[in-house]
Amino acid sequence: MAGVPIYAERGPGGGISLVDSYRTTLTGLTKDEVQALFLINIPAALEQLGISQNLKTALLKLSASLPEALRNGGERFRQRIYLDSSPWSRNEESLSCPPVIQKALWNNQRLRLRYTTPFATESEGVGDPYGLVAKANVWHLIFAMGGRFRVLQVSDILEAEPFDETFIRSPDFELERFWDDWLKDVEQNPPVFLTRIRAAPGLMQELYRRYGKQISEQIIKNEPDADGWFNLTIAFDSFFTARERLLGFDAAIEVIEPIQLRLSMADFGRQIADRYSDTKYSIDSSSS
Repeated sequence: MAGVPIYAERGPGGGISLVDSYRTTLTGLTKDEVQALFLINIPAALEQLGISQNLKTALLKLSASLPEALRNGGERFRQRIYLDSSPWSRNEESLSCPPVIQKALWNNQRLRLRYTTPFATESEGVGDPYGLVAKANVWHLIFAMGGRFRVLQVSDILEAEPFDETFIRSPDFELERFWDDWLKDVEQNPPVFLTRIRAAPGLMQELYRRYGKQISEQIIKNEPDADGWFNLTIAFDSFFTARERLLGFDAAIEVIEPIQLRLSMADFGRQIADRYSDTKYSIDSSSS
């Protein structure tokens, strides 16, 4: 049934044997299946976990065992189609924690985690690591803390320290199902970071172009202040997104609330002013 030839010899001393000269050529694989195997490339996420070389070796052994006709066909296919799963941005996240986390996962060890929060502050706690998921080559840790499951981007983890103490995994937890449910919840209920700002009148058209309905409704309901500026509330998905977008408007925007964002904007402004306050670069007014 497996395609391996055997022969039987009757009588005393007989039995069922393999052919001495037989070598498997994986005859069970079809041409299409071989082509699919040769499309496998090593995702960056597996390289970051340090297991890519084992996979490469396994694929080489598998390739060597194929009949020559199938092996050549697979190589021809691989030279024509390549799957690149990495994003356009080549910025690599810090990956100092995954080996520690991976070991804790295998051993069901509790972890003391110190990590950054959305407000650029630090927090820490003890959690039970349940899984690692790479989304677009960005690692996420799923762990239980305080009676519920949480998801934390690994690049936000500043320190991970394993305990000798172990925990008992919930028998109902399924990593793939949890991740799919979590993604659906994030898509349906994205995080909202509300900001209250003052915007210069000359900026209103650009704000309407970018933020549409939530801006137009406020313009209709609210009158400009004595300086002609509009008081608006704009929703972003995070503190960092709000800061990045609003810094691009320079002095045409003033953040009123939340205070954390206002202080961070002021700090960025001081850093930029300090950077350009020196006089080591002279400007030649006669040059074009």
